[in-house]
Amino acid sequence: MMGTGGESGRSRGVVIAVVCAAGLLGLGLIVAPMLLFAGSGVLFESGSGCSAARGGSTGQPPPSQQAQDSIPANYLAIFKATGRKYGIPWVILAGIGKVESNDGRTTLPGVHSGSNAFGAAGPMQIGIGGAAGNTWGGAPVHPAGERVDGVATDANHDGVASVYEPADAVAGAAKYLLAHGVLDNVSAAIFAYNHLESYVQTVESWAGTYAAGGFSVSPVTLDDAPDCLPGVGQTANSAAGTAIAFAEQQLGKPYQWGGTGPDAYDCSGLVMMAYRAAGIDIPRTSQEQWTWGPRVPASQVEPGDLAFFVGSDGTVAAPGHVGIVIGGGFMIEAYATGFPIRVAPYRDRDPVGFTRPWAHRGVVLTGQESGA
Repeated sequence: MMGTGGESGRSRGVVIAVVCAAGLLGLGLIVAPMLLFAGSGVLFESGSGCSAARGGSTGQPPPSQQAQDSIPANYLAIFKATGRKYGIPWVILAGIGKVESNDGRTTLPGVHSGSNAFGAAGPMQIGIGGAAGNTWGGAPVHPAGERVDGVATDANHDGVASVYEPADAVAGAAKYLLAHGVLDNVSAAIFAYNHLESYVQTVESWAGTYAAGGFSVSPVTLDDAPDCLPGVGQTANSAAGTAIAFAEQQLGKPYQWGGTGPDAYDCSGLVMMAYRAAGIDIPRTSQEQWTWGPRVPASQVEPGDLAFFVGSDGTVAAPGHVGIVIGGGFMIEAYATGFPIRVAPYRDRDPVGFTRPWAHRGVVLTGQESGA
């Protein structure tokens, strides 16, 4: 267990999933700014190629003025550099650093030496023993060459892996988040760090505050992406094709809770506007879109169908996250704070199910649209 500062002595048996869309309690102010996106094949500011396009590396939000004013310059530099290296939005690391130690400025036990009552230490409050377990691995401070079973890292290359050194600690936190699936489930990874819903919400709130800088948008389509990205499969009609084409044009734009474009979107806002571009009006939220249907068996999924997931604010009966299928097991999704709209696989993320908006009983397709 990590992040045992503050309220973290308590834990709850709840797993919080992907941040998205309607009803996300307490996070209405979260805004992810634009990540610089070039339509020349360089997919995101800090990554390129298939890894970046599929979310294995992510663009980094520019810091808001509040981030620049409130985060110490050395910590801001560390958060940004670590985010680039590990492909994690730096604002998530900064949110954890803020909650755990006020970026190393708190005088609470364990931040600069020793450990707190739960066995956590350093500015990122990583477990070194006790109830927190030895997540760090080895001694709190040990030679960099020592092999340990944990997240210990010598990020500042001083020959020592120290849980108390900001660069080492932030890198260790990044490794922990990656191990707990942050690229596919932000909130669950933060929840693994500290088992409290309130902790997840507070970290994500700070992440949104730090990511509230300006942004710049350049149009892009999958035609500009590397050859290793999945192509769009054959669509059943022009409505599905138009919806996918609209979603493609949003690649690289930022996630914004409640966003319906044109500069930023949340998950359900993206698919709603994609189908609106095709002349089909579907409900606003992922929960309503799931109910609206109609459902499609997983074995019959086609490009243009919608893939649903539990999400941070959803259940199996009322999913909280949605993406638009493009074929080959991939979808386009507006994922979470700090991530650009991206191409991502859906099959290994336990989808709740699928729907087909253009087959809804209230939708009438023309002959051309229906492929006639």
